[in-house]
Amino acid sequence: MASSLVPPPTTSFFHTKKDLSLSAFSSCQKHASRRITCSVAAPQQTQRQPSSTGSVKTAMTMTEKILARAAEKEKAIPGDNIWVNVDVLMTHDVCGPGSIGIFKKEFGEDAKVWDREKLVIIPDHYIFTSDERANRNVDILRDFCQEQNIKYFYDIKDLSNFKVNPDYKGVCHVALAQEGHCRPGEVLLGTDSHTCTAGAFGQFATGIGNTDAGFVLGAGKLLLKVPPTLRFVLDGEMPSYLLAKDLILQIIGEISVAGATYKSMEFVGSTVESLTMEERMTLCNMVVEAGGKNGVIPADSVTYKYLEGKTSVPYEPVYSDQQARFLSEYRFDVTKLEPLVAKPHSPDNRALARECKDVKINRVYIGSCTGGKTEDFMAAAKVFLASGKKVKVPTFLVPATQKVWMDVYSLPVPGSGGKTCSQIFEEAGCDTPASPSCGACLGGPKDTYARMNEPQVCVSTTNRNFPGRMGHREGEIYLASPYTAAASALTGYVTDPREFLQ
Repeated sequence: MASSLVPPPTTSFFHTKKDLSLSAFSSCQKHASRRITCSVAAPQQTQRQPSSTGSVKTAMTMTEKILARAAEKEKAIPGDNIWVNVDVLMTHDVCGPGSIGIFKKEFGEDAKVWDREKLVIIPDHYIFTSDERANRNVDILRDFCQEQNIKYFYDIKDLSNFKVNPDYKGVCHVALAQEGHCRPGEVLLGTDSHTCTAGAFGQFATGIGNTDAGFVLGAGKLLLKVPPTLRFVLDGEMPSYLLAKDLILQIIGEISVAGATYKSMEFVGSTVESLTMEERMTLCNMVVEAGGKNGVIPADSVTYKYLEGKTSVPYEPVYSDQQARFLSEYRFDVTKLEPLVAKPHSPDNRALARECKDVKINRVYIGSCTGGKTEDFMAAAKVFLASGKKVKVPTFLVPATQKVWMDVYSLPVPGSGGKTCSQIFEEAGCDTPASPSCGACLGGPKDTYARMNEPQVCVSTTNRNFPGRMGHREGEIYLASPYTAAASALTGYVTDPREFLQ
């Protein structure tokens, strides 16, 4: 069975959920579910260093430990409301002006932020547009950062050529990681729902609203309710045709878009340990699509290797205690999973890619914080390379950051004889990789590159497929991995990537 819900033996277990057969999942019919009754067993766990919160008086999950330490308390129990000290606050051009306005209204026009080195401001959403209001948002950020002498402001002034802006980075969630702002054991808050991406680094990361951000700007802390934790154990060697996007679509499809509402989602298991940092970021990125408060992955050698040379700030990871209380535990055998898509108009509308082979599409979009990282483009290039064919629909490529854009043009794709992603994309007939930004992931102004201004059908590596998400409210979006997106571009239909990868 591809997945099962098994309560861990020595772990307190609150309730049992349904078990769904995953490999046999069909988009055309609902499968009968059954309840699992079994003895409880402690999740397998390697030897960990002692809890960073001191001797274990109250067993806690990773999220509870991080919040307890940030609140300077011995313990944090789900449901507790505690004042948490913030290590990093991120905001961008969409929510930054509003947060700044609230900060000035409540703390005073001449107030100073609580710590100019803990605030990270990243223009990234509505950047390459002639929309005056969008441009004005970046001006407001720039004025505020100059006034406050903010250390980490990734500015952009010349919109005609992003490469002449040395400070500009691109998509905030990917830039936060690349610039060393994501560290194990810390609390990172951001005015963007996908701030949960940073949980891949073993930290508590979640999105907050403008009002909360305005308060954090002045106080450096926030009142948070401690979430209970759902544990997801993914084991087995990852099939060559699957990516982390398939894993998180599988999970969301199983628990629904409300299945983790205000809960922490902790990912463990041999599969998770084998994932690269960018793939772990994809996994955590979409926990909010299940309603999750945060996603988190234990820090390990992969984490530490990624962080080398990116930060000089000392950090201290934490790990869940064996006796920690998990609300539920889900187990997956990833060897039995297949490439997936989320059909319109919800991220939990899960279907096997091969079941949708008759769905004709008009375009493909590869980009965003979810699917616009270097490894995402490498994956797409791998499919194009294996096929040797040209795309049959317009295929838009939007690198997440300047660094990703440079990687697309400089890094050789394995097995290509030295060709870069950009060369392979050009040979396949894709659009030229665009300037790094959030692009059309959430629509944006009418002149946004690759925005859906007509009611078309798109296979996208983004994270949401609600009506109007990428522009036109009658557009239809199929969420997919870069493998599936590239395969679909080659056929003009939703396509299982195994057609080209096996």
